[in-house]
Amino acid sequence: MDCQVSSLPLKYLGLPLGATFKARTIWDEVMEKIEKRLAGWKRVYLSKGGRLTLIKSTLSNLPTYFLSLFPLPAGVGNMIEKIIRTFLWGALGEEKKFHLVSWKTVCAPITQGGLVVCHLRTSNKALLGKWLWRYHSEGGSLWKEIIDARYGTAWGGWCSNEVRGGMAWVYGNL
Repeated sequence: MDCQVSSLPLKYLGLPLGATFKARTIWDEVMEKIEKRLAGWKRVYLSKGGRLTLIKSTLSNLPTYFLSLFPLPAGVGNMIEKIIRTFLWGALGEEKKFHLVSWKTVCAPITQGGLVVCHLRTSNKALLGKWLWRYHSEGGSLWKEIIDARYGTAWGGWCSNEVRGGMAWVYGNL
């Protein structure tokens, strides 16, 4: 069949399969994308409003795919937010710039005096919570049946403490 044999961890659809989901290394690609995107933008020529628009439209959306599937390690979240803060306030390289308002205020809604920049940890919790909501609302979907068969339905829902059986169940019923 001329297929390539590989071993875990490997990448499939941009996701690291077989990698420890809590590892910081799986977030390296996201960090590189953010830094690569920033390298092309000239901070010197952008106003604060222009930088804010780029943050909202591009930088905040780059990690969304990973945020919807993996819990964000606190250290990685802090590093990404630091990069975004530094870009917002216009610092170059190791230069320090005075931050005009706190990051909590920047992430707050406009009605509370904020700039509505995406707070990564809150977004991560919401995106992961969506999977729990879908688990309970999608009755007969294949992915739910796979989760139930693999981990069981202890306590009325998704519980990953004990693995039952292998993936043979999935392949046998397809």
